[in-house]
Amino acid sequence: MTYDVKDLGLAAKGKLRMEWSGRFMPVLNSIKASLAKDKPLRGVRIAACLHVTTETGNLMEALRLGGAEVRLCASNPLSTQDDLAAALVKHHGLPVFAIKGEDHKAYYRHILSAIDHKPHLTMDDGADLVTVLHTKRRDLVGGVDGGTEETTTGVIRLRSMAHQGVLRYPIIAVNDAQTKHFFDNRYGTGQSTIDGILRATNVLLAGLRFVIAGYGWCGRGLAARARGGGARVIITEVDPLKAIEAVMDGFDVLPMAEAARIGDVFVTVTGNKIVIGRRHFAAMKDGAVVANAGHFNVEIDIPALAAMARRKRKIREFVDEYTMADGRRIHLLGEGRLINLAAAEGHPAMVMDMSFANQALSVVHLVRNASALEPTVYPVPREIDAEIARRKLEAMGIRIDALTAEQKKYLAEWQEGT
Repeated sequence: MTYDVKDLGLAAKGKLRMEWSGRFMPVLNSIKASLAKDKPLRGVRIAACLHVTTETGNLMEALRLGGAEVRLCASNPLSTQDDLAAALVKHHGLPVFAIKGEDHKAYYRHILSAIDHKPHLTMDDGADLVTVLHTKRRDLVGGVDGGTEETTTGVIRLRSMAHQGVLRYPIIAVNDAQTKHFFDNRYGTGQSTIDGILRATNVLLAGLRFVIAGYGWCGRGLAARARGGGARVIITEVDPLKAIEAVMDGFDVLPMAEAARIGDVFVTVTGNKIVIGRRHFAAMKDGAVVANAGHFNVEIDIPALAAMARRKRKIREFVDEYTMADGRRIHLLGEGRLINLAAAEGHPAMVMDMSFANQALSVVHLVRNASALEPTVYPVPREIDAEIARRKLEAMGIRIDALTAEQKKYLAEWQEGT
């Protein structure tokens, strides 16, 4: 077995941590039991480019028990948990290619290693693996039957590919499942981003002006939790509908150029490029903290920040201090990468339970139906979404009502009125 991880000596710790997270993933565990019994993925080769965390480890084990031959690489250079990567190799016999802090060259070398076994299916988080397949390894694309995509940024890229007619196989947008984006983006990103910022800085949230760029599902969750910690939250937006929603939710809404002058902590969650740039750095006050919770580190113009600074030093783990010509200090967290994974552990297992349940069932759906699908981006089938919600409620001990025959008939007809 080929692999590339930091240190197999870390495997024992990773095994215990994977076991711990698995206790909080009852939906995936129930799916894992079914996969192990029925083996619907027998002989299916899967290349997965995901955050290499303990929750991902449980997903990989579910796929392996279902019969799949899986290779895993990281979808972000700073998100890998090295002990988990070692545990998957040593205790589960799964080829992993991921090292926390790997450079650009190693990152893409690992993606190529993950697809070297000629996958039938891909699992992506940001669409980097799909992009590599469509550019550097076109010879393998014809053997791919389908794929899944975990995050908003990746879905945007893949829809662009489909629109331009260059996407070669069907992709299921796991990110857009209600049991994924509603919980993962809102509750997961909200809590884990705050966790990453606090671990990196140890600041007190209460009283801080906390600027959030973007009021999508991730921004909503982050804003709610920052306000819950006592911060004075400011939202910046380009979408008038999201901006008015933020106002009606009780938040201040400002252009970033104005927020830059008064903010203490800045977090980008837009999925776009250069959301915080040179003119904003020029306006920030001494001690400003800047972080990113969007998928790629392009949301913050790091090259511009570096060019403006007369000195850079690492003042804490995951905190780089840039000193401007006038003496102001701006602190960049986690190299501008996902702060919840760079400085913390990412989403809680209870959240990833539903995200990865969607991944597992979507993979099975593709095995059974990919031949009938076009090379475009599809939503998670509603029945899968509903089944995951049902299983989650059951695991939580919550029961709900069911429609009566009379109610079903009423909803299906139009004649009965006032």
